[in-house]
Amino acid sequence: MKKGLIILAIFTIGFVVTFEKEVKHGPGVLAPDDPVQIDIKPAASFLFNEYRLIPQADFSLTARILSKKKYGYGRESDLSPLDLALGWGRMSDESILESFSISQSGRWYSWRSRELPIPAREVSNHSANMHIIPATDQLEKRLKRLKKGEIIQLIGKLVNVQADDGWRWKSSLERTDRGNGACELFYVESLTVKDTSV
Repeated sequence: MKKGLIILAIFTIGFVVTFEKEVKHGPGVLAPDDPVQIDIKPAASFLFNEYRLIPQADFSLTARILSKKKYGYGRESDLSPLDLALGWGRMSDESILESFSISQSGRWYSWRSRELPIPAREVSNHSANMHIIPATDQLEKRLKRLKKGEIIQLIGKLVNVQADDGWRWKSSLERTDRGNGACELFYVESLTVKDTSV
């Protein structure tokens, strides 16, 4: 029995590693454009999973997945079951990203580099940690299957959130801010995985 459990554990670990294997493209900028943001005024709110979402801007981007982190605890996970750290411009270039160590924890995204290949400000202004709110269950399943390195297009809205008990969650509306509150709260309505093989 114990031997069977060990074999099952090894198989499971191997499957997860294979499933989460990073997608490689080779050198070159694959997502050259900045995100597109169009402010919404006035914002008509709507209910979603017993929370009120207040759209702040229509938002879309094509970016490389630098890291993905799923969350299943905390009130925020009721709305956002995963964060995506995304990069565009030179932060979508594999030859640049080889110099970085990228991680996510506690709803934060961090990077390290012994020798920066591009200026630190460019790194910060061309990458972001986004709290993803999938608009549908089907989208949530697709988003959770995404792999590090994939080039994706996301379309939706940046939103603020309110709960009946007074709890609030606010989206960043800038790409140049830092620290607490600098992450985008992104209600995703459309996902396209880009084929960069041709």
